Amino acid sequence: MAMSVADALAEIARGTEEILLTEELKEKLEQGKPLVIKAGFDPTAPDLHLGHTVLINKLRLFQDLGHKVVFLIGDFTGMIGDPTGKNVTRKPLSRDDVLANAQTYKEQVFKILDPTKTEVRFNSEWMSKFGADDMIKLAARQTVARMLERDDFKKRYNTGQPIAIHEFLYPLVQGWDSVELKADVEMGGTDQRFNLLMGRELQKEESQKPQTVIMVPLLEGLDGVQKMSKSLGNYVGITEPANDMFGKLMSISDELMWRYYELLSFRPLDELASFKQAIADGANPRDYKVLLAKEIIARFHDAAAADAAEQDFVQRFSKNAIPDDMPELELASDDGSLGICNLLKDAGLVNSTSDGMRMIKQSAVKIDGEKVTDSKLQVQAGTTAVYQVGKRKFARVTLN
Repeated sequence: MAMSVADALAEIARGTEEILLTEELKEKLEQGKPLVIKAGFDPTAPDLHLGHTVLINKLRLFQDLGHKVVFLIGDFTGMIGDPTGKNVTRKPLSRDDVLANAQTYKEQVFKILDPTKTEVRFNSEWMSKFGADDMIKLAARQTVARMLERDDFKKRYNTGQPIAIHEFLYPLVQGWDSVELKADVEMGGTDQRFNLLMGRELQKEESQKPQTVIMVPLLEGLDGVQKMSKSLGNYVGITEPANDMFGKLMSISDELMWRYYELLSFRPLDELASFKQAIADGANPRDYKVLLAKEIIARFHDAAAADAAEQDFVQRFSKNAIPDDMPELELASDDGSLGICNLLKDAGLVNSTSDGMRMIKQSAVKIDGEKVTDSKLQVQAGTTAVYQVGKRKFARVTLN
């Protein structure tokens, strides 16, 4: 049975930061015609992690609702370099780098999107045909003052950081992509707001019905604090081995679990509500974290790999005899981290930092079942883990 417009809007709005404008989107959905849903990706980093999939999951939802998804690879804009959020001019990629990364994107994105319902396009298809006169005409549509309304440009201008002229072209080209594709909806992260709205403006000037803009939030990493990023080491890559994915997802806090369910899970909203009620009634949150981990692993591997990863995790932790019941503590860090020996002392697991160093030297200290060998280890704020000293001392510690 086809989903009603009201239910479709509820699913689309799930986990989104902002929709501009909801009434416009409702009108488009009520027409009953397949919409053109656009999302652009500059191929600057070839490996996708779960943070990237927040937007891609939403594209899959539109596919399931019967709409056409255009996965736009910005091979032309990628050679400009997206200035969004940057305090310096980004170095443009070479043509070879762009094409190599684009191919990897295409291979990975179809782990989520239905390839039979996806149109992969490159914006060089039309932008490479632009002559100097076309680019000048496009640039004439906006003023420098308008461009300096962007937060990143404004900050760089006010602090004397250089802004290259070609960077002003980026949002204009992204907006022109919407004109070429006649996009009904464009999706992007919250950091893309200026660029997404540029598409609406240019479509209006070309007498097209302006696209609805849907912005999705930036997913927090495993630490629950900073956005998921490979450079920060708080990520789950979609091509990682199933066992690694399972272990990482089981390490997230109970609170962060719901954020991941909201942004990453395909489970119906009423089912998530039943999960929360079950936990409120006394169920173990860990059981629902297992369901989340297995759902995500099955998506990028398969159900058998998800089951095997669960069994491996259970065996490792059963072997290490980690109990269900243990003290749960929150500790504070002064500068974003805390030395492991200080943490063990503050958690009451050792009598002193020197005692902690001695226990580490004896291989008697573990974090989430893994032995600690470095007595100078710095534990980062925002992490939650089970700390063990010897065979009987345990504590689940959240470092703030």
